[in-house]
Amino acid sequence: MELKEVLRFADEKVFAKTGKHLEDLQEAILKETLQGRKYAAKVAQDRDCSEGYVRVAASELWKLLSEVLGEEVSKVNVRAILERTKFYNNSSNHSSNHSSAIGENYGTVNHNVNICQEKARSPTSPQNPQQTPTQPHIDLGDAPEIFRFFDSLRDSFASRTPQLSTLENWITQQRTRLIALLGISGIGKTTLSLGLIHQIKTQFDYVIYRSLRFSPTLEATLTNLLQIFPQPTETPQNIDTKISQLLNHLRNYRCLIVLDDVQMLFCSGQPPGQYKSECENYQLFFKLIAEVSHQSCLMLNSSEKPREIVRLEKAYHPVRSFELGSLGIAAKDILKSEKLSDEETWSTLIDIYQGNPLWLELTATLIRELFGGSVAQFLQCEMPILDEGLQSQLSQQFQRLTPPELAVVTHFANLAEPVAVSYFFNKIPLSPSEIVNAVRSLRSRFLLDAMEEEKITLFSLNPVLKQYVQSRYLSN
Repeated sequence: MELKEVLRFADEKVFAKTGKHLEDLQEAILKETLQGRKYAAKVAQDRDCSEGYVRVAASELWKLLSEVLGEEVSKVNVRAILERTKFYNNSSNHSSNHSSAIGENYGTVNHNVNICQEKARSPTSPQNPQQTPTQPHIDLGDAPEIFRFFDSLRDSFASRTPQLSTLENWITQQRTRLIALLGISGIGKTTLSLGLIHQIKTQFDYVIYRSLRFSPTLEATLTNLLQIFPQPTETPQNIDTKISQLLNHLRNYRCLIVLDDVQMLFCSGQPPGQYKSECENYQLFFKLIAEVSHQSCLMLNSSEKPREIVRLEKAYHPVRSFELGSLGIAAKDILKSEKLSDEETWSTLIDIYQGNPLWLELTATLIRELFGGSVAQFLQCEMPILDEGLQSQLSQQFQRLTPPELAVVTHFANLAEPVAVSYFFNKIPLSPSEIVNAVRSLRSRFLLDAMEEEKITLFSLNPVLKQYVQSRYLSN
């Protein structure tokens, strides 16, 4: 029996039993095993994950196939069992002269598909079809009301098309379980994630948005999320049970959950990504989302990169991070909505304020109120000018810095050109280790820009942040 035929049959049997297709990683393991190869090293290399992770996934696969096929399956006997089962299945189908349920469910599959790649799939059916929502269940909670503006903002989102396409591919094709959407405050993470929901919502059973701006405990967040799904007879009280129950929902349903303002789980005045004592359980929860097999995706929006993401995205294929940058020339729509004049100067204004939507909105309001909406007149002033609202917004970010970070960032504010980390050695009363860690932390907070020059990484502070630091920390 041909390899493709055996693989296809295995996928059909799993889908008929569970309502879910084999995952890309499971298919890769099965393919190598059916060819009599040692799969761990090859699959780990191809999918950029650890061999240990592949072995765990293989163990889960053998258990799944054992349940589906009704006998003990291992890497040694899997091909013989699949071929024997398919032979008897075909014989039974022929004698009864009717299509099996598997054939009905899988009749439209393109048999020429490359088995090494993720198949394009519609939202998979859960184990309990009677509980599947007839329409996607969308619960955006306290999300900003952006949906009604999407049609008018279509041109603005055109500039985000590459980002949206990348995220959509990670979620719908690569089945990434955990994604960190990162960037400095105001850059548009919330808007982009809601735009993404608007674009791919029909591919999910449940779509949920929640903000963590008030630093809720994990238990409170789990309780809130569990209320959205079909309720069991008893509401679990134990946090371990709540996690287990949510993971079951993520297996049985195709879910997209966006948790915004994740940085509010972290301590101020401490290195980035250090959880508040009452929020430490989130670290284990995010790790479980990455490691446990399910068919859903959790997206974390944060202006500080969670530490576990740094570790997990190196070891586990279904974990990724994406840093969001300038809105670019599409930010003109913001200035247009504020009815500003002198459109020929708008590109200059956008460059000065780094294409940051929030910074531009606050500045545009200032221009309209004090400069009659004339951007040209505003640009005659010494740039950049920081609106009070913008200063307040930046103050919240800088209050989170550690003393070494503040020491380094104030030195950056006095520099006219980008510099290497070593520049600060012997110039700041800190050890080289403290300086290196401070620069790294500032990068994790997206407060420093980096560029490569002759194989050396140089760092700098953008004009808006430089102006804020000079006025807040260096002025007499």
